[in-house]
Amino acid sequence: MNSVDTSMAAAPATPFDELGKTDANFVALSPTSFVRRTAAVYPDKDAWRHGARSVTWAACFERCRRLGSWLERQGVARGTTVSAILPNIPAMFELHFAAPATGAVLNTLNIRLDAVALAFQLDHGQAQILFVDSEFLALAEAAVDASSVSSLTIIEVPDEDYPASGRYETYEDVLTKGDPNWGWRGPADEWDAIGLNYTSGTTGNPKGVVVHHRGAYLNAVSNIISCNLGPHEVYLWTLPMFHCNGWCFPWTLALLGGTAICLRKVDPDVIFDLIARHDVTLMCGAPIVYSTMLGSDARLKNREKRKVKALFGGAAPPGAVIEACAGVGIEMVHAYGLTEVYGPASICAPQTDWQYKSNEERARLFSRQGVTDCLQEHMDVVDPETGESVPHDGETMGEIVFRGNIVMKGYLKNPDATRDAFRNGVFNTGDLAVMDPDGYVRILDRSKDIIISGGENISSIEVEDVLYRHPAVLFAAVVAKPDEKWGEVPCACVELAPGKSATEDEIIEFCRDHMARFKAPKAVVFGELPKTSTGKIQKFALRKVVSN
Repeated sequence: MNSVDTSMAAAPATPFDELGKTDANFVALSPTSFVRRTAAVYPDKDAWRHGARSVTWAACFERCRRLGSWLERQGVARGTTVSAILPNIPAMFELHFAAPATGAVLNTLNIRLDAVALAFQLDHGQAQILFVDSEFLALAEAAVDASSVSSLTIIEVPDEDYPASGRYETYEDVLTKGDPNWGWRGPADEWDAIGLNYTSGTTGNPKGVVVHHRGAYLNAVSNIISCNLGPHEVYLWTLPMFHCNGWCFPWTLALLGGTAICLRKVDPDVIFDLIARHDVTLMCGAPIVYSTMLGSDARLKNREKRKVKALFGGAAPPGAVIEACAGVGIEMVHAYGLTEVYGPASICAPQTDWQYKSNEERARLFSRQGVTDCLQEHMDVVDPETGESVPHDGETMGEIVFRGNIVMKGYLKNPDATRDAFRNGVFNTGDLAVMDPDGYVRILDRSKDIIISGGENISSIEVEDVLYRHPAVLFAAVVAKPDEKWGEVPCACVELAPGKSATEDEIIEFCRDHMARFKAPKAVVFGELPKTSTGKIQKFALRKVVSN
């Protein structure tokens, strides 16, 4: 077992135990409390802006109270699932406060899924109310028809370019029926569920990750401390709010008295325009978001603006992307996590001497997954069989594990998967990594993405990092290709930048010049890479391509 004591044994009673919890000295932690405070302290600050519209925190709180009141009148109570098929629009932002304030569990659904996948999630989560953006209304109706949910209420949310169909009650109609003075409250128990988020599984049905009020509260605060955020940040929504509840940033912004700049679709030209127009200070997203931004001519617009702090998520970002972003005022911060830990649970915290390193070395240091977030208890790299910590040598591979308050309750209706995820008293991520001598974690791969060629383990991420240094490469992914001699070999799947060209031989030779030759790809496939709605490249689809 690892060295951290995970025992829950009760301690002997002491005289101090006579001083118990009371209403005066104990309140269940919930991020729903943040909006009430900010509405009182910063009532005239903008809570959100969307197109030509804006709403202050005082007005946002009133809208949330109206929505909570209406939900309660529909029978929504503790444990009721309220689902949403919404892009990054104000209704999605407000639901993060109003739904949990009633005791409901907010289930934000991926707008890129097909009707069958959505039907499964509506059934599995037993949704009772579904908020749907008008753009996705036909998709939602098909999902409901394919599901077995009964008495599901649909509320339509029209937007600037997508008018209401007239078939359903609208979001704004609902708000007019709610009580603006509805009694705002938190959960009786901070362990109560606040969110239900489905993993983006590539085989079989996804797992329903259940997160609690305590964890959401702490991760919202941890975002501020770990990322060194200040009051009134202006946050651009390039990260989907349906992805891990937007990494808890709706609640973080409420605590900061910040402003949410809503954005329906990730468009690099629009992003740079919004950064300049709203003086954006903060954004989040997968590496692909920033790579796409770098391909836009509009990037030059940001050169004279103050820096935008930008959180990376997912796999280690290529060093070339970090360097290029710095050149256009995008200050990268590498975070790492999973749906099961509310999004980001570790961060590559900078050390003071890193500023004196070369650009290439600094990018390498910042591309690591780093150390545990301030309010997450424990992060380690362990032997998956024994649970023992691996040496801090930067070479011995193990599995990343977490333990602490910012870990899910478990998987809904899936006790076997929950038990397996929590083996050895920690949450096992399935991500393979090494621990560097300075105590920073560096991911090598997902366990399923390691390529074993002739008995040698090859990290697909390591090869991808080299590929991204090639000037013609826009996006890259490396997967295993079956091979009679070696069992499997690395195959590079490459999407070239607009106006750029490269041959298979050029790509392979470039990799051989920058890494051990046995790790270099043996084949290259060119074309547009399939991606998820959150910008992750779908390696499972690429495996099918290269296996045929």
